[in-house]
Amino acid sequence: MTLKKALLKKPGLYLVTDNSALKDRDLFDILACSLKAGLDMVQFRDKEASDGDFLETGFRIKELLKHKALFIINDRIHAALALDADGVHLGPKDAPIATARKILGKKKIIGFSASSLKEAMDAQKQSVDYIAIGAIFKTPVKPGYKIAGLETLRQAVNAINIPLIAIGGINESNIKEVSATGVKRMAVVRAILEAEDPYLATKILLGKI
Repeated sequence: MTLKKALLKKPGLYLVTDNSALKDRDLFDILACSLKAGLDMVQFRDKEASDGDFLETGFRIKELLKHKALFIINDRIHAALALDADGVHLGPKDAPIATARKILGKKKIIGFSASSLKEAMDAQKQSVDYIAIGAIFKTPVKPGYKIAGLETLRQAVNAINIPLIAIGGINESNIKEVSATGVKRMAVVRAILEAEDPYLATKILLGKI
């Protein structure tokens, strides 16, 4: 196991970028503040950007992170390869896990989204390095996404042997409840991207994990 993959087993916070949550705010300023506060994992997600714009932003994010945090690309396997990111995050409708592994090799991280225990168990049998369980709570970021809930998360904590990440509607008011299930790492979007003070928001969230 590489040192980067080992980081997935440690308690931490995982920020997923989202343009709708950003609105007119500067992503790079937010990332810089959160990194100073202890953020150690970032997923770059932009469904609408052209390949060129995606790569341009991706290179800027990578330069900002400077190995201070894991850099994960959502969906775009070849962009992850071009950016030499730490890995890629896939969903059930994205490219097959086996295909991503062939393209990226053994050292890169592959994450997978699951909304049920069955999906998580099936993913665990494949070459994924972590599984994101969600949505834990209702979230406007993905309004039509299936709610997995805390009970599914508890079941996954007991049944899954690889690192788990809780995602979906997690914020300052409910993160302790999520942490009580035994999951060590939480993914957030609006809790940081919409925060008045991203540095303070990150510190508070980390303090509750």
